Amino acid sequence: MSNIVAIVGRPNVGKSTFFNRLIGQKKSIIDNISGVTRDRIYGESNWTGKDFIVIDTGGFVPDSDDVYESAIRDQVRLAIEEASVIIFLTDVTTGITDLDQEVAQMLRSSKKNVVVAVNKVDHTQRHLEVPEFWGLGLGTPYPVSAISGSGTGELLDEVVSLLPEESIPTHNLPKLAIIGQPNVGKSSLTNALLGEERNIVTDQAGTTRDSIHSIYNKFEKEVLLIDTAGIRKKSKVHENLEFYSVMRAIKALEEADVCIVMLDATLGIESQDVKLIWLAHRKHKGVVVVVNKWDLVQKETNTARDMERTIKEKIAPFSDVPVVFTSVHEKQRILKIMELAMEVYEKRNKIIPTSKLNNVLLKAIERNNPPAHRGLYIKIKYVTQIRASHPVFAFFCNHPSKIQDSYRYFLENQIRKNFDFTGVPISIFFRDK
Repeated sequence: MSNIVAIVGRPNVGKSTFFNRLIGQKKSIIDNISGVTRDRIYGESNWTGKDFIVIDTGGFVPDSDDVYESAIRDQVRLAIEEASVIIFLTDVTTGITDLDQEVAQMLRSSKKNVVVAVNKVDHTQRHLEVPEFWGLGLGTPYPVSAISGSGTGELLDEVVSLLPEESIPTHNLPKLAIIGQPNVGKSSLTNALLGEERNIVTDQAGTTRDSIHSIYNKFEKEVLLIDTAGIRKKSKVHENLEFYSVMRAIKALEEADVCIVMLDATLGIESQDVKLIWLAHRKHKGVVVVVNKWDLVQKETNTARDMERTIKEKIAPFSDVPVVFTSVHEKQRILKIMELAMEVYEKRNKIIPTSKLNNVLLKAIERNNPPAHRGLYIKIKYVTQIRASHPVFAFFCNHPSKIQDSYRYFLENQIRKNFDFTGVPISIFFRDK
């Protein structure tokens, strides 16, 4: 399961700036999502060898002043429920406010791992004001400056020490996660596959909230289906819908071998869909793209071929993925989804014999040698597949650090062309011969 670190706090304490500092980027990862009045802000981070996802709840605060406090309380409740560690960001220039006290009370009652960060500590005089924040009753306050980065090292040391160890899988079944934006038909697909109403299904986005694990055992296929929707009814989710959606998708994605990414055919592929597919790619998960509600699309103006081309253009260069057009409501091609997902699972675990790899790829390399680098002639001598959770290939050559990314893409394309890894991310490394 993915470790999630959520940043909570009242407005104007610097949550977004601090978030940018933690993920090492100059600007937040922000996507405007159709039908949702919030920005999705999340990113990946690593400290001392531990990976975790950082969520900036500041992106979910409504703009209207009169609902600030209720929105913040909702966000804290969500963070308490979802996050492994909560960073409670405060502001040294204002001291402890009434709203800070209220948030602290909620966090104390939760028994969650909380780290207090006191932001805007930019000079010595402000360091003297930090001890006041012991009054929150949440342990050591860590002085930080989101702008300059001072103090973040000590804070992250504490954060990663509180992250739980990776859980050990309790079974060896293939794990397929059904992920996607709210109201694309995830629960309906799960119910259709299982042949029972395991999940509440309505036309209201955000109806369901918990991930459900179900054993699918039909047509000689036994897998664990992970649906990112659950059986708990909607409760104050409207303003924080995307917060739930993101964290559920991340958790399910981390646990899965293959991600079934569902899109709404009436909306086409949106930026959030692209982000989810690329997150699966970065985590080396298999991917199957399912375009649901295809029965609602006017085929005269938008053919399946056109939409598939558009999808692959938007997710390029990782465009070698299977795309299936379905109507879960009409139960059209839902078994095809399982067939493709299992094919991707098998390809993700496929091992190509070294002799076959060299016989095919060295011939392709001979026809198209790596470009020379500043007079250095690059020669690839040997290739082998390394056993890992996904396909990893090592190319041995005389100048591994001089090979350009464009040639890496050429080699990946040759592997895909000759050995069929559709839907599976491939990693390529160059090693000294």
